[in-house]
Amino acid sequence: MPQHKSCKKRLKTDAKRRDRNRAARSTLRGALRKFREMSAEDRSAAYNGMQSTLDKAASKGLISKNRASRLKARLTPAA
Repeated sequence: MPQHKSCKKRLKTDAKRRDRNRAARSTLRGALRKFREMSAEDRSAAYNGMQSTLDKAASKGLISKNRASRLKARLTPAA
């Protein structure tokens, strides 16, 4: 167990961040799953929203920018 006050605080803040990140990552995975299960017509309508969701996740540091870019490319509706 930590002895210093700052270390005790760090334990608390790390736990809060971990919980917040875990929940956000789970929400992102659920959104991706729902998007992949959509029909082709629904996908093309919902693509912009999914793109925004991935960009937000990348800006918050949940996923890397390269991963967000790769996912957007793979999820692009067929033209």
